Amino acid sequence: MLFNSIDFAIFLPVVFMIYWFLLNNNLKLQNLFLVAASYFFYGWWDWRFLSLILFSTLVDYTVGRKLRTEEKQVKRKMLLLTSILVNLGFLGFFKYYNFFLDNFVAAFTFLGTDIRASSLNIILPVGISFYTFQTMSYTIDVYRKKLDPTRDFIAFAAFVSFFPQLVAGPIERATNLLPQFYKRRSFDFSKASDGLRQILWGLFKKVVIADNCAEIVNFVYNNPSEMGGSTLFLGAVCFSFQIYGDFSGYSDIAIGTARLFGFNLKRNFAFPYFSRDIAEFWRRWHISLSSWFRDYVYIPLGGSRGGTWMNIRNIFIIFIVSGFWHGASWTFIAWGFINALCFLPLLLTNSNRRNIEIVAKGKVFPTLKETLSILLTFGITTIAWIFFRAETIGEAFVYISNMLSASLFSLPPRGLGVGFHLAPTVLLVAAFTLVEWFSRDAEYAIEKLSIPRPWRWATYSFLIFLIGMYMQTTETPFIYFQF
Repeated sequence: MLFNSIDFAIFLPVVFMIYWFLLNNNLKLQNLFLVAASYFFYGWWDWRFLSLILFSTLVDYTVGRKLRTEEKQVKRKMLLLTSILVNLGFLGFFKYYNFFLDNFVAAFTFLGTDIRASSLNIILPVGISFYTFQTMSYTIDVYRKKLDPTRDFIAFAAFVSFFPQLVAGPIERATNLLPQFYKRRSFDFSKASDGLRQILWGLFKKVVIADNCAEIVNFVYNNPSEMGGSTLFLGAVCFSFQIYGDFSGYSDIAIGTARLFGFNLKRNFAFPYFSRDIAEFWRRWHISLSSWFRDYVYIPLGGSRGGTWMNIRNIFIIFIVSGFWHGASWTFIAWGFINALCFLPLLLTNSNRRNIEIVAKGKVFPTLKETLSILLTFGITTIAWIFFRAETIGEAFVYISNMLSASLFSLPPRGLGVGFHLAPTVLLVAAFTLVEWFSRDAEYAIEKLSIPRPWRWATYSFLIFLIGMYMQTTETPFIYFQF
């Protein structure tokens, strides 16, 4: 079920009404209802894959209970390994089986040995990369004794399957979300209002910004050899805003929806395109995934405690694994490798923690140095996104080569806007960027509108009008559903 669909527009109010008006005084029934609603939400896409979520839930719940009483370290490690193998086994089979098989065959063919192997027609379960990492965080934290294992199976099942963030995150930690299912929740009007504002902003990002940019991006990427450098540049920039509007929009809707039910999810985006270097960008982009890899992969590998070569190794492992997490393709691995390369100078000069505070804090405009740093970081990120969007690494190199030709400095052809809203999209993206800039000290752009109430409601009404005007007749899935 998509957040930007009629189905969800009916589903959410119904669930909200039952949750607060019929089950308000019973915590266990509320949790049980959330499990049922979440399974219905996920099963709306394909009910067959509910068995994967249920099996993963049963395995990790059981492992957690066993870890509570087991004192022998060898057995504790075996229990943890069971959880990791089950979760990564599902993920590996559904997401990476054909990738490894095809590359295995290609490698032997290159060496002169003909191997016959058939790929499987595997359907990738939506959200499997997200909920497997979420449930693994539970068993790892229980193993490390950072979290007491739960005895409440319903609360744990609700934690694993919580519908607002089930399909595309944020990837929640058990230490943050699970305890919220133990506490009695009462309706808070101000919290619910804040949730609705964030949902509204998330829908605006997705429907008005991302989906409009997508039309330009698809047009350019479908015909890159026929485009001039300036048009390819426009397509690359539009994809940067498409993926940001699409993914951060989903996170905003998820966080806002969770707030309607009395839950606080972790922030997933912090205005990443205002970053002054790649390190800052990755502290502000997909925060839940970056911090997950930091805590469960980077630090166990040694983090920055070893020598220079170990630090470099760990950085490349993290970025390449992060790229591979996104999909079974060499383009994602190349994307991760490029980000690691760009991070490397900051690591070697010990300046990767230089930009912690928001840019131009307390000021209206950034300095010239900050402006140039933001533009350079955005340019590097945009180049890297080309590998993320391209079908093959070769296609990405051709795209960049054609983009950086002499035609980069010419105007796009007049007929470019035929079939989609080019000029309005550019103006909307520019206005969107300005709104985010002046709101960069907030959790999301319209969290704090310091204007009189009539103007606030006029702003909300205008956003709703734009969403209605640009809403497409066919459902447009979120980009990160494929991961």
